[in-house]
Amino acid sequence: MAQRRVLVLGASGYVGGRLVPRLLEGGQAVRCLARSPAKLAGAPWAPRTQIVAGDLSDGVGMAEAFADIDVVVHLVHSIGTGADFASADRDIALSVAATAQDAGVSRVVYLGGLGDITPDASPHLRSRAEVADVFLAARVPATVLRAGVIIGSGSASFEVLRHLVEKLPVMITPRWVDTPTQPIAIRDVLRYLVAVVDDDSSVNHDYDIGGDEPMTYLQMMRGYAQAAGLPHRMVIRAPWVTPRLSTHWLHAVTPVPFGLARELVLSQTVPTTVRAERDIRRDVPGDTLPYVEAVRVALARVRDRDVETSWREATTGLRAAEPHPDDPQWSGGVLYSDVRTARSAAPPAAVFAAVSGVGGARGWPTHRWAWGVRGLIDRLAGGTGLRRGRRDPDRLRVGDALDFWRVEAVEPPTAGREGLLRLRAEMRLPGHAWLEFRLTPDGAGTRLTQRALFAPKGLLGRAYWWALAPLHRPIFHSMANRLAADAAARPVESTSGA
Repeated sequence: MAQRRVLVLGASGYVGGRLVPRLLEGGQAVRCLARSPAKLAGAPWAPRTQIVAGDLSDGVGMAEAFADIDVVVHLVHSIGTGADFASADRDIALSVAATAQDAGVSRVVYLGGLGDITPDASPHLRSRAEVADVFLAARVPATVLRAGVIIGSGSASFEVLRHLVEKLPVMITPRWVDTPTQPIAIRDVLRYLVAVVDDDSSVNHDYDIGGDEPMTYLQMMRGYAQAAGLPHRMVIRAPWVTPRLSTHWLHAVTPVPFGLARELVLSQTVPTTVRAERDIRRDVPGDTLPYVEAVRVALARVRDRDVETSWREATTGLRAAEPHPDDPQWSGGVLYSDVRTARSAAPPAAVFAAVSGVGGARGWPTHRWAWGVRGLIDRLAGGTGLRRGRRDPDRLRVGDALDFWRVEAVEPPTAGREGLLRLRAEMRLPGHAWLEFRLTPDGAGTRLTQRALFAPKGLLGRAYWWALAPLHRPIFHSMANRLAADAAARPVESTSGA
């Protein structure tokens, strides 16, 4: 097949971040549209792609991104981001379809949700079906792939399974665990996506994709225990447990935020299995990876710290009109700050390594009880808390999740440049918050400048900052000093930057 020019929408997400390098390996020319190009710049495949800055929600950059494109792969969705996510996804799909037509695109590929749409279907599944209908009704030929539970290291579904099975030797199960589904390995999802990009026909295709056989969620949990070498899990049936109660249960036991947990639970209340008349294997033959083997592969990736992408990396990000620490004088708005400095005898690379290693399983340098309490409060408010952890215990890249923060900037120190790490808060807050570390050479050592920044929303935001200021002072003061001291105590061979 001739080389195709492929535009990937959602390249910073779980599937998109894995699809791009496979398209490149297949000889395709890849372009990505990104609201925050810096988030993609750290990907190992970024130098081989063209990254265009833009925003699907307001159309910025779309004309440039779609120009001279053969195939658009649409992997964008807003699950768990708010009550109006369905209308946002529909509007984006309509915009993508119209722009693709104007640009002369030959095909749109969409990864949607598996399952019949019944009155009991979740808002998430109904929204996925609605977006599929938008593309199938448009003038540009479309290929829709409908997938259910995706099993792979870093997928939200896999993380839910992992935390449930590993933490709960005795499980109280609601009715929905007996609903049939058809999980599929991420490698098979990618194989199918790559295959349909090569389609040069002018007709629509509507495919269901799934693994080798249907199974219930309970069977999936037992299969996970088998793959992980865990003892048989005891199951207590509890048909009185409603989806709403299940959502709170998932939110408490797993790292997924409340909104995402709710949609995952509701999506399991109706069957999501492959229909024979839509089975993609009729046109794209090949065996799929068995479920237990897919779990073993995912566990090996986690164990080897080789998680390519993660659901944690998905984020709605800041809009252009929202505050940012780099805004000049913060555009006349209020920006509270707590600034601490500390000097370390270690070189900047060592201090950068110490700063880059905070959070996750290692925890925070000081006052861990306070961080734990703040994480618990965030969980109770429906946020992520601290359970999201981090992708890698030592290395960070732009877009990584770090507990209830998101990595916004990573600039290792060099001979001619300060080091910088900036984290943006994704906890439930009445405003926007950042935690920033700057590393400046200071003689034979390093000056560490640590800034906690907060842009309040209304009176509540201002009250929040001043109420917590007495607690922030000792925490931030001791954290800067501890990081400086930890860097100085590091062995010489471990002082290279992340």
